[in-house]
Amino acid sequence: MNLTCISVLLGFVALLQACASAPVSKSVENAPSNAIYQQHLQRIAAIQQFSIKGRIGVQADGKGFSGRLTWQHDNVSDDIALYSPLGGQIASIKRTVEKVTLEDAKGNSISAADAEMLTQTALGWRLPLTGLADWSLGRPARNTAQASVWDAQGHLISLKQDGWDIEYQNYSAQNGYFLPNKILLKSEGVTLKLLVEQWDNLNN
Repeated sequence: MNLTCISVLLGFVALLQACASAPVSKSVENAPSNAIYQQHLQRIAAIQQFSIKGRIGVQADGKGFSGRLTWQHDNVSDDIALYSPLGGQIASIKRTVEKVTLEDAKGNSISAADAEMLTQTALGWRLPLTGLADWSLGRPARNTAQASVWDAQGHLISLKQDGWDIEYQNYSAQNGYFLPNKILLKSEGVTLKLLVEQWDNLNN
C-alpha cells in the first residue's frame, strides 16, 4: 500500500471518529408542563378586581379609533371611560348585573343586555366586555377555550375563545403578579389593541 492510499485511509478513519464523537443536535421544544400553566392560573385566579389605565386602538370596517381609557372592574360591575387623543372623554360604559349602559360626551345614554351589541350600535365597533376582564389578566374566561398556547413560565401567548383570537405580546411584574400589558384581539371585522400602562387595586 503506497503512502497516498495510507493517507486517504487514515483521513477516512479520523473522519469517522469525529462523526462518532460529535454531539448530535436535537430540536428541543421550550414548552412548560401543564402543571406550570395551571399553577400560574391558580395564582391569578385570586384577582377578582382591578383598575387599569392605558391606551386602546381599534380598527373596524375600515374605520379607526385610538385614545386612552380607564377601567375599574369587580365581580358585579365594570366602569370604563374612553378618551380622545386630546384627553376629552368621549364615552363611558357601565356594566351592572342587570344591564350595560353607554353614555356619550353629550350625556345621551343607551342601555342593552349585551356590551358587544351596545358598543357596535353606539361606537361602530364591538367591545367584548364579557370575556375581556379575564383576557386582560392573561387567563381564559370561564367557558371553554378553543385553543391556547403558553410560554415556559406558564403565561399565555395566544388564546382562541368566543370568536376572538387573542395574542399576548408582553408581560410585566405587577404587585407580585405577572400580567399582560400589551394585548391584541381580533375577531371578524375588528381588531383591538390594548396597552396597559398601569395596574392598580389588584386584590380578591
